[in-house]
Amino acid sequence: MWGGPAEPADSYYAVRPECTDVPRTRFKIKPGKTLSARKWQAAFSLDGHLDIGKTLHRIQRGGIHPSIRGEVWEFLLACYDPESTFDERDQIRQHRRVQYARWKNECREIFPVIGSGRYITAPVITEDGQPIQDPFVLSEIYPGMNGNNTEMMKELTPRGPLDKKAIQWLLTLHQIGLDVMRTDRTLVFYEKQDNLSKLWDILSVYAWIDTDVGYGQGMSDLCSPMIILLEDEADAFWCFERLMRRLRGNFRCTGNSVGVEKQLSYLAAVTQVIDPKLHHHFETLGGGDYLFAFRMLMVLFRREFSFCDSLYLWEMMWALEYDPDLFSLYEEPGSNITKAVGSNKGKPKSGRPCGKYERENMKIKSSDASLPISVFLVASVLKDKSSKLLHEARGLDDVVKILNDMTGNLDAKKACIGAMKLHKKYLKKAKKT
Repeated sequence: MWGGPAEPADSYYAVRPECTDVPRTRFKIKPGKTLSARKWQAAFSLDGHLDIGKTLHRIQRGGIHPSIRGEVWEFLLACYDPESTFDERDQIRQHRRVQYARWKNECREIFPVIGSGRYITAPVITEDGQPIQDPFVLSEIYPGMNGNNTEMMKELTPRGPLDKKAIQWLLTLHQIGLDVMRTDRTLVFYEKQDNLSKLWDILSVYAWIDTDVGYGQGMSDLCSPMIILLEDEADAFWCFERLMRRLRGNFRCTGNSVGVEKQLSYLAAVTQVIDPKLHHHFETLGGGDYLFAFRMLMVLFRREFSFCDSLYLWEMMWALEYDPDLFSLYEEPGSNITKAVGSNKGKPKSGRPCGKYERENMKIKSSDASLPISVFLVASVLKDKSSKLLHEARGLDDVVKILNDMTGNLDAKKACIGAMKLHKKYLKKAKKT
């Protein structure tokens, strides 16, 4: 009911009773503001065209109701074109599910634990491609069985001969497993082995198809919400794949550098313009590389907010950044996972409804137009804590402590509003310099 009482959203993402130190959730479902199932259904025409303009506006006002969050995210992340019909989307969905099954089968042929409902946390291969016949791994896959069982060890052993791609991929599988075990462990959802193995499967398949990036720590935090929100594993995979189009540059390692360092340098440049005193203070403390903000950019504030609030933050960011041309860019013949957000900057726009942040960027004819809103979100948080950082931080440990103390105390909507204001302020000041 319009104007009715706000409803807490925590019940949709149950926390294990023994976990008492989780950040409190601020997001509430607000009738008349939050995008509800009824408003979502009403946004479609009879044949399935989505009124994306009204949808974006509603999300920016009050987020998305948890019951429809997964299907709305598929549009925000450009899995589907809002101008497509129900039938066209069904065809795309079926095609993608077949493609995912094909990739998963490729992985299973190399390593049969994929798709078995289990996962591993110990290495199964050496760097030169020799199998590690570790009884501990065997006991993980076959609980209660004899670790010396030769036949089982044969089944677990990667099937060769192995090329460089397969060896590199197999070397990452146990690391994925270790991260899966640590991801969102406060949630009841991950008490089920099937859900843990589903997360491991998706990340393993992604590492197989994205040979340039493979797997990097933090990807499990980005993928976890997808399998909670989307029941079908293939649908969850494609939602994650689209999110990685935006973020894969952060995980790309070249020589001695990590991709996220580029965004950290953008953050430094933005802070230097909007708060020169704070930037100078960081440099004095030896933090001019802004590595203390590494985690916020890598996993999009997953650790600074409760689980529910981080989802609310993400969908507001994506609604603000929404680019209606991304779907067609991703679906171009020959397009692959390396085609990322930013690839179409400078190309003529279609004129269809877009996010508020994207609309501002369309007015800019410089490299600043490709800066993601996440950079301004972090800048906004730093600006908000500027006084405390200037007066209390006497070393980088103090900076980290002050930022860690924010966990559970940030307001997602205020952070987005602050990021938009800083974006405008930065562009104005940058023009004058």
